[in-house]
Amino acid sequence: QVQLVESGGGLVQPGGSLRLSCAASGSIFSMYRMGWYRQAPGKQRELVALITSGGSTNYGDSVKGRFTISRDNAKKMVYLQMNSLKPEDTAVYHCNSALPTRGLEYWGQGTQVTVSS
Repeated sequence: QVQLVESGGGLVQPGGSLRLSCAASGSIFSMYRMGWYRQAPGKQRELVALITSGGSTNYGDSVKGRFTISRDNAKKMVYLQMNSLKPEDTAVYHCNSALPTRGLEYWGQGTQVTVSS
């Protein structure tokens, strides 16, 4: 069982930056693929960024070049550095952990990010 707790959301002006954090509990954290997804009101959940156990990353097209995902296996933490934020980045951001080979997947409760002047 893995529990995920996000933090770092808030209100920021367009062009600003935020850093989201996701604290994970449970063992074998380093084996999990970690990711951030977001869901805006009235829209489907979309991929923001993924990072594999080996450190490879993948980003949604709308955030490439602006967001950076990273992980610290020793601290069981995942981060999302968000720069050059736009109003369309406004959403609830959820942390995700997955171990596809074992059919395991977990979600955090989410943290609200609002980009507005």
